[in-house]
Amino acid sequence: MADPRDTPAMQQYYRFKKRHPECILFFRIGDFYEMFDDDARTASKALGLTLTQRTEGVPMAGVPYHQVEVYLRRMIEQGFRVAVCEQVQDAMDAKGVVERAVTRVVTPGTLVDESLLPGEDVRTLAAACFLDPGDDPRGRVALAVAELSTGAFVVLECDGESLVDEVARRAVTELLYADTANGKPPPRVERVLTALNIAGTAQPPWHFRPEEAREALLKLYGVATLAGFGLGEGEAAIQPAGALVRYLRITQTTDDGENGVAGNRPAPTLAHLLPPRRESPGEFCHIDAVSLRSLEVLRTIRSEGREGGGRGDGRGGWEGSLLGIFLGAGAAGCRTPMGKRLLRDWLCRPIRDIARIEGRQRAVATLVEDRRVAAALGEALGGVQDVARIAARIALRRATPRDLVVLGQSLATVHAVGAAIADSPAFSAAGEALSRAQAQLAGLAARITSTCVESPPAHLREGGLVRDGVDAELDEARLLRRDAAAWLAEYQKRLIEKHELPGIKVGYNKVFGYYIELTSSQARKAPVEFSRKQTLRNAERYITPELKEFEEKVSTAEARSLEREQAIFQGLCEEAAAKLGAIGELSEVVSELDVLWCFAEKAVRRRWVRPDVVEPPVLRIEQGRHPVLDELLGSGFVPNDAELGSEGGPEAGGGVGAGGGGGSPTLALITGPNMAGKSTFIRQTALIVLLAHAGSFVPADRAVIGLTDRVFTRIGADDALHAGQSTFMVEMTETARILHHATAHSLIILDEIGRGTSTLDGLSLAWAIAESLANPPRPTGTSPRALADGAGPRTLFATHYHELTDLEERLGGRVKNLHVSVREWGDQIVFLHRILPGRTDQSYGIHVAKLAGIPTTTIARAREILESLAVQHVGELAPAGGVDRVVGEAGGSRRKAVGGQRPPGDGQLGLFTEYLAHPAVEALRELKLDAMSPIQAFDELRRLKDQVEKA
Repeated sequence: MADPRDTPAMQQYYRFKKRHPECILFFRIGDFYEMFDDDARTASKALGLTLTQRTEGVPMAGVPYHQVEVYLRRMIEQGFRVAVCEQVQDAMDAKGVVERAVTRVVTPGTLVDESLLPGEDVRTLAAACFLDPGDDPRGRVALAVAELSTGAFVVLECDGESLVDEVARRAVTELLYADTANGKPPPRVERVLTALNIAGTAQPPWHFRPEEAREALLKLYGVATLAGFGLGEGEAAIQPAGALVRYLRITQTTDDGENGVAGNRPAPTLAHLLPPRRESPGEFCHIDAVSLRSLEVLRTIRSEGREGGGRGDGRGGWEGSLLGIFLGAGAAGCRTPMGKRLLRDWLCRPIRDIARIEGRQRAVATLVEDRRVAAALGEALGGVQDVARIAARIALRRATPRDLVVLGQSLATVHAVGAAIADSPAFSAAGEALSRAQAQLAGLAARITSTCVESPPAHLREGGLVRDGVDAELDEARLLRRDAAAWLAEYQKRLIEKHELPGIKVGYNKVFGYYIELTSSQARKAPVEFSRKQTLRNAERYITPELKEFEEKVSTAEARSLEREQAIFQGLCEEAAAKLGAIGELSEVVSELDVLWCFAEKAVRRRWVRPDVVEPPVLRIEQGRHPVLDELLGSGFVPNDAELGSEGGPEAGGGVGAGGGGGSPTLALITGPNMAGKSTFIRQTALIVLLAHAGSFVPADRAVIGLTDRVFTRIGADDALHAGQSTFMVEMTETARILHHATAHSLIILDEIGRGTSTLDGLSLAWAIAESLANPPRPTGTSPRALADGAGPRTLFATHYHELTDLEERLGGRVKNLHVSVREWGDQIVFLHRILPGRTDQSYGIHVAKLAGIPTTTIARAREILESLAVQHVGELAPAGGVDRVVGEAGGSRRKAVGGQRPPGDGQLGLFTEYLAHPAVEALRELKLDAMSPIQAFDELRRLKDQVEKA
């Protein structure tokens, strides 16, 4: 029996499948993209397709060609890679099997097409090269990150612990790594893929070898050395950069047609990919992945499980986040997709260079103060479309007619954008860049707008892009298609006048085509140029060379008009491709102006002020507001002050490092009930610091922000069950990272440290952590990040452990107490949401539980238990380890805590802090002091002391 797969078409299919074994192959057959065998089974499950078979034993599934983008998007969202195999030859011209070629490989990190990538969405590709052997998280990693849709390309080095953060901040959706012998991702790669739920793609290890990687970069950029890009010989960053470029060449410039360049199509290029730019971690205020999530910078925590919320860039995710108040602010939001993407980058990677921050602030201030300039700039920016991504599609030969027309219209607005900022010194550099771009792009813009219609079709399958009167050959073809009847009538009139034969008729039928008809009586007078074509009963039909030529032209007019429009379109695309550098510069300037304009509009509408960003690690915020809640609640939001750190900094010898000699403490302990606003206060402080470093104005009456190197947060309860980590383990892991990496210039936000364990364990840990942050010891050895004694990071520590408030007295000048003000009214409480100096003595947990709807019987029982509990202090808490004695009496059972120590082998502490009695205490109870002499009492006391010390 013949093999059902042994047909020309199936043989062709398997040749392409062999070249792309890791991809689902969409194989174009007529009006469908078909999949076979395992690909068909996989696609049927992923897309909900019906699994059929055209040939018995060969499973098949397919999708309509006109809906392929919808199905591609669904495949990519599920982490698949898809190779799209097109018919590149007209089936009418084929002799045997139709010629096909894989024209693109679509992967999660290489999306370019508008239908697959919304304007504000960011998808980047990264390659990681681990420079140290083993799995040490402190090992060095070289990282290359490219955004194919815009051409951005950066390289950097970090340690293994920071890899997740770098990948998260840069919106990486696909990570390349060197393949392993067992075919599985190495553990340090798997941690990243799992933590961020992104796709991982193994590449041959030789792609990462220095020589091969260097060769790939030299070939792409046509240079003899990489020194001009800041990459010297032996640079570690060359390895992932070269592997990334090689991957892009394989997936984006593939052309495996079976007869050379398939269909004579222009070859795709990576001409828009910028040379790799080295980034230094010191350029930015470091915000790790945990902090981005906790502070809800890109998306709200509640939206993570919703459709569209997983990335934080789709509309389902950013609403209610910090990013959302700029994207979803209507007329005050960013005007261009490029600006939206840059805004995301600025919020994820705020800068820590005062000169650059002040440069952005000056621009924002100009737009705030001069509303005419702001209005003109906003209107001009509204006319600029996503030219960065259009340029990428032009380079990759995926541009559509609409892309070309939008590009021309956008380039034509460069003059208006430049004119809007021409007289503003704060925008002088931007104005010069726009002038350069206009000089290079004005001609291209004019040719596109004069050649193409204003409302172009989505594709060129039926033409309609080029204006009438632009091209004579095209006009002739269109005339033949539209006006064949008029031409025939005019031709008939000429024949009658020329040959004086009034009975001549010029006509057409589907069988014989065009003809000239004479009656039998007039046929004897037929001119010599008439050639007989058909004889009828009472007439003769003829053809002339002119009519024959017209017939040929009309029969091919549609094909020729489409071919001519395609040529004109390709010519304009080639002209645009030659200007990719200028288009890229324009897109950078426009996106930056857009973000600055958006900052200014927000400042005007919400009364934000310009913060003073200074070198010392100080924090002074007067009447600060949470930027998101301020937007949602308006005047209903209660503002608060925040003050941490010394104006002179630790170097000045005052403030926290000198025991309170003139500066403000660096650690604030915030107590108060749940729902009162502790978490809001600490989050808003961090967001204000972030906005200040991004160059924005901030929601406050006044703000002085010390330059910050890192923002750390430990907020909320989360677990990592996939990694075998409980909620408390995750909390401690994140806290450990803070303690190891914080510096005097860091900002730390802590919320309820120590909740996941027993009361005294949690209290002890919280106490020690607070001490370490308020007065950190210098680590052993020398390190540029080591904290000097007393030079603690600025820390906001919200807690329900009221015992910690003793630290204000014990660490004078380093710690201060704050509390959230509430008012009691009978058995009710009113939250005032005001942060005031001093401590609070209770958490009002039962009140909050009542507000949450806990049954009244449960609330009543809780009050009974609360009244039966007491806390007795046995001396003050000592840093050396002294603890409180907790005595609890609940339900008639008296439980005692003796000496603050737990006997060896004792189990986990109970909820109400139970202790077993110590033998020394029991012996002490049995003593009859009245019957003992002083010497006997002294001996007995010494014996008890020895017993305690030996326990």
